[in-house]
Amino acid sequence: MAAVLLIVNPFASGVTSRRLSGVVDALGAAGEVETILTAGPGHAIELAAQGTGRDALVVYSGDGGYNEVLNGADGSIPLGFVPGGGTSVLPRALGLPREASAAAAQIADALVAGRRRRIALGRVNGRRFGFNAGIGLDAEAVRRMDVRGRSEDGKRPGDLTFAWTVARMLGERRLRFSDLLEVEGHGRGAFVLVANGDPYTYAGSVPLRLVPGGDFDRGLAFLAPSAVRPRALPALATRAVRGKLAGVRGVLAGSDLDRFTVRCDVPLPLQADGEDLGDVEEAVFEAERDAVDVLV
Repeated sequence: MAAVLLIVNPFASGVTSRRLSGVVDALGAAGEVETILTAGPGHAIELAAQGTGRDALVVYSGDGGYNEVLNGADGSIPLGFVPGGGTSVLPRALGLPREASAAAAQIADALVAGRRRRIALGRVNGRRFGFNAGIGLDAEAVRRMDVRGRSEDGKRPGDLTFAWTVARMLGERRLRFSDLLEVEGHGRGAFVLVANGDPYTYAGSVPLRLVPGGDFDRGLAFLAPSAVRPRALPALATRAVRGKLAGVRGVLAGSDLDRFTVRCDVPLPLQADGEDLGDVEEAVFEAERDAVDVLV
């Protein structure tokens, strides 16, 4: 029987005691499950670093918890990601179902069968990320969501609130995104979206393939519009949702990259896997190929 360490963020928007019980039962089909609840930001990094010696490390949380585990794990044991957040991009992009116990059952089956997938990770200024990162527009939206805070039960607002936040940002007269940064070797851009996988994110059940070329088996992909002007917004948004921005005049793009640097004219917000990493004037993005085994 396998030894499984289950790290749980009890404050993630989709985590409840009833669902946690279902996840533990499902994982129990593979072996003995030790469950530890995180106590606050950064705790999952510490727990993942201490997870060696088990046969698998599984995290039941939202995207921020997955990111912490990726930054704490040393790659010696396979990882499993159970959807417990409002979006839970990483497990869904890896093909797991949105329902927590169903995803846990597939992870348990993969562990018993020895079914693993080796995937790449991204790094930005040394911080690992699983599916995406960005400077400017999406990072500003992440920051505004954080400012909204959590509900009384500790839950974050969901996808609809995030979409409304982005729409409101783009409609602000005082807010203009012009050429505020340089993607070294590629040109000037207004903001940068960086993908390690596909899709870039989800809006409810709809996958948003904003950055063509994102792939867990390859290097990083990026997309950087040179400017975002009010009159161009409808067409730009439509192309973005359809994943057809690459190749459009005034839009920089690259894929399967091992390393690239972004330099900002002024300090701009940076996010990785939906976590606000503060303002930066320079960001070095790197692909960490064949980084970790995942149970899928």
